[in-house]
Amino acid sequence: MAYRRLALLGSQLESTVSSSSQNSLHGLQRHMAAAATQSTWAQIEQAPPDAILGITEAFKRDKSKDKINLGVGAYRTEEGKPLVLEVVREAEQRLVSDPNLDKEYLGITGLPEFCRLSAILAFGEDSKVLAEKRNATVQSLSGTGSLRVGGEFLAHHYPNKPILLPKPTWPNHNKLFPLAGMKVEQYRYYKPETCGLDYEGMLEDFRSAPEGAVVLLHACAHNPTGVDPTKEQWQGILDVVREKKLLPFFDSAYQGFATGDLEGDAHAIRLFADAGMEFLLAQSYAKNLGLYGERVGALSVVTSDPAITKKVESQLKAYVRPLYSSPPRHGAEIVVKILSDPQLYSQWRVELQGMADRIKAMRSQLFQALQDVGAPGTWNHIVDQIGMFSFTGLTKEQVHNMTDKWHVYMTFDGRISMAGLSGSKCQRLAEAIKDSVSH
Repeated sequence: MAYRRLALLGSQLESTVSSSSQNSLHGLQRHMAAAATQSTWAQIEQAPPDAILGITEAFKRDKSKDKINLGVGAYRTEEGKPLVLEVVREAEQRLVSDPNLDKEYLGITGLPEFCRLSAILAFGEDSKVLAEKRNATVQSLSGTGSLRVGGEFLAHHYPNKPILLPKPTWPNHNKLFPLAGMKVEQYRYYKPETCGLDYEGMLEDFRSAPEGAVVLLHACAHNPTGVDPTKEQWQGILDVVREKKLLPFFDSAYQGFATGDLEGDAHAIRLFADAGMEFLLAQSYAKNLGLYGERVGALSVVTSDPAITKKVESQLKAYVRPLYSSPPRHGAEIVVKILSDPQLYSQWRVELQGMADRIKAMRSQLFQALQDVGAPGTWNHIVDQIGMFSFTGLTKEQVHNMTDKWHVYMTFDGRISMAGLSGSKCQRLAEAIKDSVSH
């Protein structure tokens, strides 16, 4: 009898505890739900997709078998596949076979030999800048990281000076410099009426710029237009920049990739260096070595005095350290292998010329296809422009038609990547362009 009462009491107690636990659980769930609606980030807005990377995502979602992706700035084979250069494969094999290779941190400025060889590639073996030790060169995270470190340096050590960007320019320029603390202004560069360089407007804007302003210059293969100044025009640009005491900042993302000529593509950089100008230079090995994902680049600051150069380098270290501490090793080791070995270097030049030649062939084939289909307008600019990109002249509405009807993906400013085009797709692209400009 006592046992039965004890069991009944235990059952009642268990029921009470269970009910209490359930109430507590429900209360906790309500509290968590309320907390979720009161998140610290509840008011944050959805950021717009990246103008270029968003195109690739849209392309991937498209189920059409005829789709063409001409938005991303990466070299593709005739079959539309990513390309790893044979010279890169060879250099990488040598690296992994080296028993002495380690994975230790690099110093803040990166691999010293990488910095030395990158400076030689840009300025030339016989450069006075190098002989007089007037360049502070640090390894950075491809072109973007080099530009950002340069922006941070300028914002603190060359303050209250705007940076003038060409109109148009690579979209990321408009983001990274303000985030570094610099005021952005624009100068005329592209003339839509001629699909060419607005040389007079460019010089006029330089002459009216504040004395000492920073001016960003694409060293070769201007992105997005593919329109470059001639050698004579570069001399005119140098004269005005020197006259107005402007500070050049070169973005060199396509040395050798633009024309296949490493020396020719460095003409503007060497012209300014030989003239004794102080300037900044951002280099990237993404395109010319196909090291996109390795994020390999360099920033150089050219000064007028080697003693000042040492101070500049110390300050560059001060900005690199809190940004990313030190750069990655592997991609830089690949670059060193190729630039320091005569056989690999020669092989690279051959492959580089091959990539540049294929892009030139795509320009010619597309131009001919546009003639064959009778596309309205003049399309000589397709073959006159150089490098990875072509500024077609298509409007935003026409680009929408290209994508919605023809499944051709490109940036809304009408830029297409010639490196993403293949001969088998030129005809369809020409038909899409004809249809888009005819309506």
